[in-house]
Amino acid sequence: MDPPDTEVEGKDSLKSKLGALLFLAGIFFLNFTARFIPAPLMPTIEQDLDLTHGQAGSLFLMIYIGYSITLAGAGFISARVGHRATIIISALALGGSVLLVSVSGTLAGISAGLIVLGGAAGIYLPSGLATITAVVSPKHWGKAMAVHELAPNLGLLVAPILAEALLDLLSWRGILALLGAISVLSGLAFIRFGPGRGLRGRAPGPSDIKNLLKLPSIYLMVIVSSLGISGSAAVYSMLPLYMVTERGLDRAWANTILALSRISSLFMSFVSGWATDRFGAVRTLALVMLATGLATILLAVLPGSWSITMIFLQAAISACFFPPALAALSLIAPPHLRSVAVSLTIPVGILIGMGLMPVGIGFMGDIGAFDLGLVLAGALILIGPVLVRFLRLEKG
Repeated sequence: MDPPDTEVEGKDSLKSKLGALLFLAGIFFLNFTARFIPAPLMPTIEQDLDLTHGQAGSLFLMIYIGYSITLAGAGFISARVGHRATIIISALALGGSVLLVSVSGTLAGISAGLIVLGGAAGIYLPSGLATITAVVSPKHWGKAMAVHELAPNLGLLVAPILAEALLDLLSWRGILALLGAISVLSGLAFIRFGPGRGLRGRAPGPSDIKNLLKLPSIYLMVIVSSLGISGSAAVYSMLPLYMVTERGLDRAWANTILALSRISSLFMSFVSGWATDRFGAVRTLALVMLATGLATILLAVLPGSWSITMIFLQAAISACFFPPALAALSLIAPPHLRSVAVSLTIPVGILIGMGLMPVGIGFMGDIGAFDLGLVLAGALILIGPVLVRFLRLEKG
């Protein structure tokens, strides 16, 4: 009889790997928070720099231009220096780039700094996921991904609280400088305590890319990732502006709602990880994307307190996307090509879902149709449940 999934002893137990998982999650937390703290700061940044909604959205695009480029090339870095060194480089460079943005005096300088920030962040994910799948037994991948996903979910919760608390003490530039310094310190700590020694990535060769491009599921995951990421990241990025300019809330109350709505994501990620292990990635993805699309539409069309309720519901549901999506992506390609598959698939999803979609929503806000922008985003997400039915996954 196979040992139960709840075993707590032995080299294959999840408990024995929890320290390594939490360390990786900590690095990912800073990586994610640095990219998303501009969202709760955006009303202040927009006013300080005299930006339109579209220009504000374009700042997120700058981040994810850099992120997508380096994510696509991350395999070349990890093949040369190893996954562990790649994670260290990411943390140190991220901190330095955030410090650069904090002292930039022009919109062009800030945009350039944000591209560098995104680039520094982009090399982490393939190495982070490869490290997890190397040290954790496949039967625990769903739960391990859920632990890792605590990082972005906690980042989404902490960013508005941190921004609002520190704005009474520091400018938005000062807040970024503080975050950059902490990221540098985390990279230095990872040199001493980080897991993953001896793990080396594989640079994608022509034959690797050719073999992956033969898999229809790779193309489907590009689209699915774009839509799923839109449901969480793009909506989150533009919600503070939407609540302030369209719903008439003051900035502090908007950021409070944004933070409180993300509390549920801390445990919903584990629910999603359990569902992924129990029901499979395809079924879980289909249900999550269906509910996310509907909730996104409803938060834009329902009045008053009903809209606030849907913000909370949409946040809880969208937080469930990543564990099944990342588990599915890990099962599309052979083990030696998993990090390459991430590097080929996620960059486009990131660029569209985190970069272009906020610009599109912001543009709709500039023409007086902020609500319609969110409705269209939700409608696009509803394509996801259809597409995931065609994914073809291998056993772990």
